Amino acid sequence: MTTIGKSIRDIQQLLKTKEISAKDIVKEHYQFISEHEPEIQAFNCLTEDLAFKQAEEVDQKIKAGAKLPPLAGIPLALKDNLCVPGYPTTCSSKILENFVPTYHSTAVQRLFDAGALSIGKTNLDEFAMGSSTENSAFKLTRNPWNTKYVPGGSSGGSCAAVTAGFSTIGLGSDTGGSVRQPASFCGIIGMKPTYGVVSRYGLIAFASSLDQIGPFARTVEDTAHVLAAMAGHDPNDSTSLPDWKANGENDFDALLESLPNCRDLKGKRIGIIEELSGQGNEPEVQAAIDKAAKTFESLGATVELVSIPRAKNALPVYYIICTAEASANLARFDGVRFGYRNGDMKDIVSMYNSTRQEGFGAEVKRRIMLGTYVLSSGYYDAYYKKAQQVRRLLCEDFEKIFKQCDFVICPTSPTVAFQFGDKTADPLSMYLSDIASIPINLAGLPAVSIPCGFGKGGLPIGLQLVGAPLTDARLLKAAYAFEQATDFHMKRPSLLAG
Repeated sequence: MTTIGKSIRDIQQLLKTKEISAKDIVKEHYQFISEHEPEIQAFNCLTEDLAFKQAEEVDQKIKAGAKLPPLAGIPLALKDNLCVPGYPTTCSSKILENFVPTYHSTAVQRLFDAGALSIGKTNLDEFAMGSSTENSAFKLTRNPWNTKYVPGGSSGGSCAAVTAGFSTIGLGSDTGGSVRQPASFCGIIGMKPTYGVVSRYGLIAFASSLDQIGPFARTVEDTAHVLAAMAGHDPNDSTSLPDWKANGENDFDALLESLPNCRDLKGKRIGIIEELSGQGNEPEVQAAIDKAAKTFESLGATVELVSIPRAKNALPVYYIICTAEASANLARFDGVRFGYRNGDMKDIVSMYNSTRQEGFGAEVKRRIMLGTYVLSSGYYDAYYKKAQQVRRLLCEDFEKIFKQCDFVICPTSPTVAFQFGDKTADPLSMYLSDIASIPINLAGLPAVSIPCGFGKGGLPIGLQLVGAPLTDARLLKAAYAFEQATDFHMKRPSLLAG
């Protein structure tokens, strides 16, 4: 009985009946990876010794008849900007190629405590800056649906690993859509929780006011399992919310119990974001969103067009704020404290310059320079301060909409996956790939990408479902109802056929 491509529920049933052991699960997944990883290139490194050690602990619990933790025996892929002690955490950058942290990311530690098995660290756009995973210093990760196409980014490695069956679940980081957009391109579930619900401790920062760790899975139920295990306040993260359950609203354990009964959306009001619909979307993408709206209506929801006026300003606001924060966060990578250092130097200034020139890739250097510019004397008020003011107005737009709607929807991305090289020569075109996901990060909202169709070339299309702050559990209930009314989540790329 194979566990490749199986759900958490199915794998744990096999474990409980002792039809398979946790060690067998690890062996099977590494065998599958050895056969297909040369084609997909999802991993920067595999963590085999850790996975087998964790599997042994699970098997010992089963042998002793102990109660299994909620993710016992479940293979997990980790984006390579999440710290795991004893293993490289490179951010897919030459400047951190040999960096090995001494501490755990809180989110990762919680998943390990829940019994998950660490399969490996996955490829990403360098320092999570990109929308295609083409900016990695090490390799090109490929879309399992068609290896001529990108998997999306920046969390393309984790997304491809889950899509290909290399792991059951995965973790990414989402700064402007870096979990949801690859989930859309690869036809799986990707979620960005409310900002502060999941600790950022141990996530190497890109833009601290925007970054949020989020899960990948093949079903909404599996997504809920991951979120239930890693959500919660963390004193190590000053932005972690102490009241993240919002008077019981975000009780994910209760959600998991009630999820099988979430089959309709009677009484719910869903808004279609006018500014992110129609013009600019590929025809197949817009058609899929229109069809999804009818599915929501068939489930009992009222669907109407709504306006988020400042959504059209989100892209420039985002690229001012995120580059400003990136320039501050990445100042620590100077060749002195850790990471790559150019040893051929005359003085400390030339060491700084040569280390950063050689250690950072083109996209990272572009964003550092932009961020330094908008924070510089004489430009701070005109750019950074103004962007923060518009960000506040965008939040107010969403606050007004959520007084009349339970959720809003739009495409996760205006296009399906594109071919390698199509957008690398035009950074602005690449940035537009995240135009529908960026407003959500600026407002700190929860959002989930759900498969809703297929476009040109048979490539997946994602629907983005967005909720008010701290309605993550309610959002997953709505996503589950949609998922159960369709069969898109059951489709698999050819390497998982059968």
